Amino acid sequence: KPRQLVVICDVSGSMDRYSRILLQFIYAIENGMARVEAFVFGTRLTRVTRLLRHRSIDEAMERVAREVQDWSGGTRIGQSLQTFNQEWARRLLRNGAVVLIISDGWDRGDPEVLRQEIAKLQRSSYRLIWLNPLLGSPRYEPLTRGMQAALPYVDDFMPVHNLASLEALAKHLSSIDDHRPERRQQPLMSGASSPAA
Repeated sequence: KPRQLVVICDVSGSMDRYSRILLQFIYAIENGMARVEAFVFGTRLTRVTRLLRHRSIDEAMERVAREVQDWSGGTRIGQSLQTFNQEWARRLLRNGAVVLIISDGWDRGDPEVLRQEIAKLQRSSYRLIWLNPLLGSPRYEPLTRGMQAALPYVDDFMPVHNLASLEALAKHLSSIDDHRPERRQQPLMSGASSPAA
């Protein structure tokens, strides 16, 4: 029985060159699987599951672009995940969903909020996968504050920059078995430094 997939995609300005193709990818997943929930975020979280359920991909893209008020704006990953954790996590993750976060990790918010919220999200999900389009470059290093805060709580850190990376993701998702990954995170303690990725 396939696990529910929850996709949370960054559509801020720094992701502009990737956003449309990633939404097309989400559209393809959602229209090929019965159990997919889709969200996008810039400075706020927006559920787009119903907007993507159309026969025409062009109509779906147009509706998402029209409805999402913070498209190509700033990025607040921590606050967006906080909204998801407060409003959606209990409903969507209770049966062991796999969560995909798609973002380059550039974040204008408080990295401590991101650290706390992604730790909660990892504990609630069956598996937490972060897809970063920049990871496709051999020179890329996850040095942004957002990626530094998030990586200790990510089960799989994968590129998503071309067709081959999407095929690798599909293969990876199909290989997820009934055993949760060994979690690397440490309990959150006030003032403690985060564990290394």
